[in-house]
Amino acid sequence: MFMIAPNNDTESLLVNACESLASASVLASDFATELIGPQRHKAIAIQQVIMLAELAVNRAVDNVVPT
Repeated sequence: MFMIAPNNDTESLLVNACESLASASVLASDFATELIGPQRHKAIAIQQVIMLAELAVNRAVDNVVPT
């Protein structure tokens, strides 16, 4: 149904993934503020996993395109 264009370069794909993860992190964080107790803790844990993935993708971008 959906497809990534085969001619996209690695940097563009990583930057897009990083931006998507940043958005997901904000969404999870905003959602967590509306919860209480164990549900809030689960949402915060999900947000932290997303944030760690974002950090990994950022490092990959730095490795592909050194500044």
